Amino acid sequence: MPHDRLRPSDTFARRHLGPNQTEEAAMLRTLGLTSAADLVAQTIPASIRRNEPLTFAGLAAESHRGENEMLRELRAIVSENRLMKNFIGMGYYGTITPGVILRNILENPGFYTQYTPYQPEISQGRLEALLNFQTMVSDLCGMTLANASLLDEATAAAEAMTMCKRIAKGGNVFFISEDCHPQVIAVTATRAEPLGIEIVVGKPSELDLDAKEYFGVLLAYPTTDGRIEDYRGLIERAHAKGALVTMATDLLALTMLVPPGELGADIAIGSAQRFGVPLGYGGPHAAFMATNDKHSRFVPGRIIGVSKDARGRKAMRLALQTREQHIRRDRATSNICTAQVLLAIISGMYATYHGPEGLKQIAERVRGMALAVAQGLRTLGFELGDRPFFDTLHVRVAADASAPILERAEQAGLNLRAYPDGSIGISVDETTTLREVAALLAVFGPGGAGADAMPDATSLAKLTEQRLPDAFVRTSSYLQHPVFNSYHSETELLRYIYRLQGRDLSLTTSMIPLGSCTMKLNATSEMIPVTWPEIGFVHPFAPASQTRGYARIIGDLEQWLAEITGFAATSLQPNAGAQGEYAGLLVIRAYHLSRGDVRRDVCLIPTSAHGTNPATATLAGMRVVAVACDDKGNVDLADLRAKATQHKDNLACIMITYPSTHGVFEERIREICDVVHEAGGQVYMDGANMNAQVGLCRPGDFGPDVCHLNLHKTFCIPHGGGGPGMGPICVAKHLAPFLPMHPLAWENRGTTKAIGPVSAAPFGSASILVIPWMYIAMMGADGLRRATEMAIVNANYMAKRLEGSFEILYRGSEGRVAHEFILDCRPFKKGSGIEVEDIAKRLMDYGFHAPTMSFPVPGTLMIEPTESESKAELDRFCDAMLAIRAEIRQIEEGKLDKTDNPLKNAPHTAEVLTAEEWAHKYPRALAAYPAPWLREHKFWPPVSRVDNAYGDRNLICTCEPIESYE
Repeated sequence: MPHDRLRPSDTFARRHLGPNQTEEAAMLRTLGLTSAADLVAQTIPASIRRNEPLTFAGLAAESHRGENEMLRELRAIVSENRLMKNFIGMGYYGTITPGVILRNILENPGFYTQYTPYQPEISQGRLEALLNFQTMVSDLCGMTLANASLLDEATAAAEAMTMCKRIAKGGNVFFISEDCHPQVIAVTATRAEPLGIEIVVGKPSELDLDAKEYFGVLLAYPTTDGRIEDYRGLIERAHAKGALVTMATDLLALTMLVPPGELGADIAIGSAQRFGVPLGYGGPHAAFMATNDKHSRFVPGRIIGVSKDARGRKAMRLALQTREQHIRRDRATSNICTAQVLLAIISGMYATYHGPEGLKQIAERVRGMALAVAQGLRTLGFELGDRPFFDTLHVRVAADASAPILERAEQAGLNLRAYPDGSIGISVDETTTLREVAALLAVFGPGGAGADAMPDATSLAKLTEQRLPDAFVRTSSYLQHPVFNSYHSETELLRYIYRLQGRDLSLTTSMIPLGSCTMKLNATSEMIPVTWPEIGFVHPFAPASQTRGYARIIGDLEQWLAEITGFAATSLQPNAGAQGEYAGLLVIRAYHLSRGDVRRDVCLIPTSAHGTNPATATLAGMRVVAVACDDKGNVDLADLRAKATQHKDNLACIMITYPSTHGVFEERIREICDVVHEAGGQVYMDGANMNAQVGLCRPGDFGPDVCHLNLHKTFCIPHGGGGPGMGPICVAKHLAPFLPMHPLAWENRGTTKAIGPVSAAPFGSASILVIPWMYIAMMGADGLRRATEMAIVNANYMAKRLEGSFEILYRGSEGRVAHEFILDCRPFKKGSGIEVEDIAKRLMDYGFHAPTMSFPVPGTLMIEPTESESKAELDRFCDAMLAIRAEIRQIEEGKLDKTDNPLKNAPHTAEVLTAEEWAHKYPRALAAYPAPWLREHKFWPPVSRVDNAYGDRNLICTCEPIESYE
């Protein structure tokens, strides 16, 4: 380790941590302490505290390398990825991300540091962008409703299956066309098995709907090998039998093809990846689901709807939230908590930039390239079949010719799809050039049937016939809304992007103290590698020989996360926190089944748990049994013992969050684990609050058998306004053989016990794994421990400052909170009429996003400051909360009106405050500038308080029709 004076000038930990040493000392004095270690001793039970430092292979305990050095090291690692021209297809395609979108959305913290838009008044920018995405999807699919994204195409298919099951009046069999992408079939089969759904995979032309009681059918349009089939007759027959039909489709192809809605399909799903989102070795990408209005309450995931604000102006917000897991829990439509908002915004903006004509031109060019390749291959004597196609060809190749062609292709820098029967697939895309067409044909040339000369690609292109058979030609219009026809120059799109950004409050404005969400710094050095070509241009099914850089990153992270958690093995496949929960429970289920414990299906869940827990347990085929909490917020051990004894023959597991969602480290966590283990169950730990544990304690040391981690919380992947995320799971040794496999992965852990895939790509959203890799590498073991200490210091300091004006609902045995705490706002209603929502909206006038509202306790605010916020920012937020408490006191004392006051009317827009008429009983200055710092910089909410009920009663989930603009 170098002498202090020789350290690099850009070491990272001191940049990541908000408070400096002087500020930390001042906060500790407020707490009556002299060191963070003393506070940790009062916060984390001695029985689980870890004294030994973390040890990471290849990293020193105290990281002394600078950000620049780590970026150079990572660049050297990823240079081992071989950049190829990919013709593999299978749902993943080369695309051109317009520079104006790349730089101003994907690489812009004003877009990627936002949270899910639960506070719509300060989220209007991304809500509008997501409404554009929904409109794009519903228009192209020929349907009336779309959601705001799903995790990937394969999980979207699985969600469609369970949606069909809920809608259909009977049946327990789901048909999947063998023409779907293999990962779609595999993930859907994984979802079906614990739910007891029978899957039949076969040829649609041979489907006998009378042979079984089908509730749903999944078709591919186009098919995985490129064919375009007419399914009108099959769809009619399925409907006659009461079954619903889902079509897995391609948005670019739908600019030319009759859309699924016009064919009679009930649901359309797919991936929007080829609309401007890099391959990224599998993700993150925004999947989509479209359907019709009559099925709106069965749709999984978020839906953006149009409503109005308090002044009657149009405003957007999350619609139909009563479907979602945080409200319906085990009866929710899905366990999805977050999705792929950032990527959906990019894809929607791609369509906005190109417009309907631009997209059609791209599609025609892509098909033209495919036609040129087809013409050349036929000239060389290859058989391609006679069905129409869009961008993908299935080349029949003699068994002894396939391997040489594939070898020549790889030598030429081209990746082709190899089918098990020796045939070869070719998928062209937006990035394909005539030079690459010529290179493709040269690869096949020596295998041609005695061809004397290579076909000329340019000549072939001139001969291509664009016209599809009439039965498939789209005649309906799409994307006619002004937003898709107004921003086709870079200048106009740039200004539109920044107008949207200005309507959202992100971490670029102020802290976002959402409890259980860990809105910490997403450092620039962590984000820079995401858009490197070596990261973004790699196909998820590329051969292992081409992805050695990714293999190193994945291997490092698997080891580092196992060390951090104290477990034996890690899977990075789950591409969201809810997916991690799901994978963890499937692993537990598989473990029990392997031991013959087929009856173990009871999942114990504390009543304080996040709504994803019961929703996930139901999805994993388990029965949820609630466990009570005591008045201190801890699991009621007597109730736990009683429930464990009652269900000892059927107990599968307990799902427990640690520290608890009440913001405390439960003293008896070891005892909780012992009770469950003694009854034959396993312990699943929800890792949502891992930011309070890293370096100080490890779940693998005190009882849990599996935990998931939110890399988008603890390990700095940004939330993206509601995604992307990553939810890897870490497991004890006895569960390691059951970690998910993937049928297309180069690494399948060599076990037949593994559960099926839970994500479309083998390593989930692999491209963003560079973010936690950089974070851990730059922080080192000592920096990670310091981050956890500072998260606890910051939370306790804020709790101390606020405790005289607000009741801190839960504390640990020594009066401390963990990394977050809950303020009880319920008492204010009786004396002032003020409710927790009023406080949340008034915080917007002070320039802040509200803490987590009414979770886990209704009428409360849960605050999590993270380690990245400075003392000055913590004080600013505390000052705002104390000022709001003073305003409430003025209402209680009659100095402010009980109905016409700054809280009830919050937030106040610039339009309201600058209007000629001011009819309120309090001054404009109190509404606009209630704190001194606001005169230096003020974030203006773009709309007044949104009327959620109106929006659900008058459901509008797409851009307004063109007639409304005339």
